[in-house]
Amino acid sequence: MRSILTINSGSTSLKYKLIDLDDFRIMAENNLQGIESHSEAFKRTLREVGNLSAVKVVGHRVVHGGDEFFEPVEITKEVLKKIESYSNLAPLHNPYNLAGVRASNEFIPNIPDFAVFDTAFYRDLPDRAKIYGLPYEFYKEHGIRRFGFHGISHKYVAMEAAKELKKELKDLNLVTCHLGGGVSITAIKKGKAIDTSMGFTPMEGPMMMTRCGDIDPGVVLKLKDSLNGNDKGMVGRILNKASGIKGISGIDDFLTLLEAVGNGDERAKLAFEIYTYRIEKYIGGYLAILGGADALVFTGQVGAGKATTRNKITKDLDKILGRTKVLTIETDEELMIAKEIAEKLGK
Repeated sequence: MRSILTINSGSTSLKYKLIDLDDFRIMAENNLQGIESHSEAFKRTLREVGNLSAVKVVGHRVVHGGDEFFEPVEITKEVLKKIESYSNLAPLHNPYNLAGVRASNEFIPNIPDFAVFDTAFYRDLPDRAKIYGLPYEFYKEHGIRRFGFHGISHKYVAMEAAKELKKELKDLNLVTCHLGGGVSITAIKKGKAIDTSMGFTPMEGPMMMTRCGDIDPGVVLKLKDSLNGNDKGMVGRILNKASGIKGISGIDDFLTLLEAVGNGDERAKLAFEIYTYRIEKYIGGYLAILGGADALVFTGQVGAGKATTRNKITKDLDKILGRTKVLTIETDEELMIAKEIAEKLGK
């Protein structure tokens, strides 16, 4: 038996799955929350997994691969350094993804580590979707473009939607919605991503739990001016960690938000209204550029969680959904990571 250990490492979490490489059966899994040390969490993972003799590779989710990484890659010291260089573009993700990699290097250095990138699903975005309205040299010389994120999740649920619809993915148009702490919407035409809401960083798109989402760049300039040159990263922290639902309502947990909405809390109601409204705008826009879709797919902790949010969104979009099927599919990024690496290595 041969297996792969997949690691999805967040700021205060480490999710793992031990997956059989022959039939992709999940043999062990856990979602460690509220961790203070990735090293300690990884040691606990190893204790829970037990005998590692069958583990041939450790697979890691990495959010931002920039313009360099479009397929699974073995993590050498050079690759690690390159991934680290993108941490400023995904400060809530890449540093913690790398903490999982370093823990793996520390405790099981004899097993190779591979990275699978969220941005890879969007490698073939058309120019009209990926290039910003800035002077062209910023795209050509500085690599400023739409990268897209949550790609591992969007790819997985698109493949699962094809199974559910009993069609080939290459024959389908889909709008996939990953709704959780982060929010991203993707338009998929004939199996290929043609647009997505997240951009150069994971801040663009609909409003999120602590991220502002789409915002007039003039607001950023105003925030910087108001600090009189004493920014020191404060604007970035405001936009990434103190905005969105948390900034408007003061609540940073979605179930708590829904409870507050039910209790008539006005700021919670406003935050929920803005959240769903901006998601609806993206879905409507993507249905338009696709010329209609075979299915609207919801995933993520919010998207595939309580029906309240889905029902609100689909009710508001009822007139334009037409015959579009609405599917709820739980994502499995760890399984997708295992399949991507297995394909890369020829299994």
